[in-house]
Amino acid sequence: MARAYGANASLLAAFETTYGSNPVGDYWKLPFVSTTLGSEQGLIANDLIGLGREPNAPIRDVIKVEGDMVVPVDVRNIGMWLKALLGSATTTGTGTLTHTFISGKSSLPSLSLETGLPDIPAWFVASGVMVNSLQVGFARSGAANATVGLIAQGEVKQAATIDSTPTTRDILRFNQFQGSIKKGGTALGNVVSAQLTYSNNLERIETIRSDGKIDGADPTVASLTGNLEVRFADTQLIDAATNNTPLELTFAYTIDATKRLTFIAHEVYLPKPKVSISGPGGIQATFEWQAAKNVAANKMLTVELVNDVTTY
Repeated sequence: MARAYGANASLLAAFETTYGSNPVGDYWKLPFVSTTLGSEQGLIANDLIGLGREPNAPIRDVIKVEGDMVVPVDVRNIGMWLKALLGSATTTGTGTLTHTFISGKSSLPSLSLETGLPDIPAWFVASGVMVNSLQVGFARSGAANATVGLIAQGEVKQAATIDSTPTTRDILRFNQFQGSIKKGGTALGNVVSAQLTYSNNLERIETIRSDGKIDGADPTVASLTGNLEVRFADTQLIDAATNNTPLELTFAYTIDATKRLTFIAHEVYLPKPKVSISGPGGIQATFEWQAAKNVAANKMLTVELVNDVTTY
């Protein structure tokens, strides 16, 4: 009997023209680290009485299709996740292209995602997949990964792949040592680690329907939050927090001028953290920041992806 192994798993993705309708062909094969995306249908205990002490069969609950997917932050493929998170980009340039994604769009595209387990064989196709959130961490070493929060309408198990000849892009991964953080365009020193999370705060449209699926997932008020863990060497961030002074923070991965990913949080507010001394070693402080829409920029977040991909 065959057993499924993650080493042989595959992930195919394509943007849908109609929500919940799987495209025919033209899928992209994407790299991923792990996934918990899948359908689940719970059971409700039967509440009938008067039939003895033994319970009757439980009742099936609604179907939920959601989960997280950890994907590499790479030069080319990350653009598909950014499009699903923020909507289509504005692309400029020739040869080396700059894709600019901005927050706050009123409608977002949906995806069909196929997770393949060829050892079984079985292929699970999730339709109407919306990206609810994306979380990126910055550290001194290691591979750069992003955690993508997903909400889908439905999932179907198939005996064959939805696209036997998917398109692939060459993988060129960003590494943590290529990361940088700037405040107002100037390098921010003494940062030990950082994290940012953008969320669409999708609202599931849970109407009554015979198949138990949702009607959709609509974006509500977006949020951009994160944290900065810094060695206590000066009071510039403490002063900004104390005075409620908004900052522009830029988080970037850079290989060279033609391969770069930049997140610009245009208006960031810092809380005043407690500075604790726990021993003779260095003192650190953690700022759990929140971002807001900047009136001059007319947006909260800008993401710039520079690579050689023509369009997403």
